[in-house]
Amino acid sequence: MDYIWSVFVLEMIMKEVQISDGIVPLGEFKAQATKLLKRIGESGQPMVITQNGRPAGVLLSPREYDRIQERQRFLESIAAGLADAESGRTLSTMELRERLRGWRSDRDEG
Repeated sequence: MDYIWSVFVLEMIMKEVQISDGIVPLGEFKAQATKLLKRIGESGQPMVITQNGRPAGVLLSPREYDRIQERQRFLESIAAGLADAESGRTLSTMELRERLRGWRSDRDEG
C-alpha cells in the first residue's frame, strides 16, 4: 500500500505544482509564510519547500490533505477487498442476506 500512496503523491505533485510559483526556498517561505499559506489555502495547490536547493517538504491546504486522506482510505479498502476475494473470504448473495437480516434484527432489538 505504501507504493500506491507514493505513486499517488508523486502524481499529485507532478500534475498540480506550477514550477514558477509552486517551489519555494525555505528562507523565502519563512519570510513570506502568511502570504504563502493564504495562497495555498485559496488555490488548493501544493507547495514544495526546498532547503539547500533540494526538496525538503510539501505543504498542502487542510482541504487537500483531507481529500488525500480520504482517497488513501478508499484505496486501502479496495486493496483489502481484493485481498479478501483472492483468498476466498467471500460470501454468496444468500449468506450476505442472512447476515444482514441477523444484523438488522439485533439492531432493532437493541
